[in-house]
Amino acid sequence: MNALSRIRLSMLDLVAVREGGSIGDALQIALRTARHAEQLGFVRYWLAEHHNMPGIASSATAVLIGHIAGGTQRIRVGSGGVMLPNHAPLVVAEAFGTLAELYPGRIDLGLGRAPGTDPLTMRALRRDRVETEEDFPRDVAELQRLLEPAQPDQRLVATPGAGTRVPIWLLGSSLFSASLAAHMGLPFAFASHFAPRLLLQALEVYRSGFRPSPGLQRPYVAIGVPLVAAEDDVQAEYLASSVQQRVLGIVTGRRGKLPPPRPDFLRQLRAQERAAIDDFLAAAVIGGPQRVAQGLQALAETTEADEFVLVCDVFDPEQRLRSLDIAARVLHDAQAAGAPAALQQPA
Repeated sequence: MNALSRIRLSMLDLVAVREGGSIGDALQIALRTARHAEQLGFVRYWLAEHHNMPGIASSATAVLIGHIAGGTQRIRVGSGGVMLPNHAPLVVAEAFGTLAELYPGRIDLGLGRAPGTDPLTMRALRRDRVETEEDFPRDVAELQRLLEPAQPDQRLVATPGAGTRVPIWLLGSSLFSASLAAHMGLPFAFASHFAPRLLLQALEVYRSGFRPSPGLQRPYVAIGVPLVAAEDDVQAEYLASSVQQRVLGIVTGRRGKLPPPRPDFLRQLRAQERAAIDDFLAAAVIGGPQRVAQGLQALAETTEADEFVLVCDVFDPEQRLRSLDIAARVLHDAQAAGAPAALQQPA
């Protein structure tokens, strides 16, 4: 069976603030993109928590999830993810419990253990709290308990939150999160959209160590895939220069707004800079429809993932929607060529 025919498509949005545009513009583009993804049949639309970054407008993640869910009808909306070290589990349970009551059956709670920011901002978020390796598993377990139905003698109850059983995912770019997700029987999303180096090793750790849980009987894997698709390879490579410029800013410590594309951007760089961008975007799929089909097929065969979470940082919002159209068409064609087998899938 064609490996691509069993893949589900979703999207992760960093809500990029574009050069020449405002935060308000970025939020409007995000909602429009979510509605388009819903029309294309995407499973979920996730927002990422980042702080103190001038080019990213998704810091108040739960607020933005409510905005996106309120502006769509069916697509699941969630966090990709909430950085749990920044928050008390009770606050997360109450926020996502409220979202679950507003939009029943449509909210996901993806959790990460990185601060999602710089040390100065991390201290501003949690003051002088010092995170240890044991804290994250303990906080995840506490959050699970708070989202379960309250027990008669339970003194601490998330209201809203208790009984909503918002689906929890673990996100990560390391073997730690893969192992923890396996141990807890949770779905796992690997951050290969920016840190693909340990992708295959992490998936092996997750699958080999997976323990079935009441919510998930078999391992379930989603992977981040940077995508820039266009009518042909040349146009796609030109559009991809926006995200390549952003990546160069990240690796050199000069973060900014998403820039417009530049012709022949990579050719103007030193070999070391190109290598850093290539390493960051090793899982990226960039090209016209044929190259996109080949790239997604190769990822499906190599990773045996259940779901691709596309990250599409294209400067022109219309071209961004076109990228999603092309990916959806590729998947549709693969499914038409070979009907996927029935799979146990998380909500």
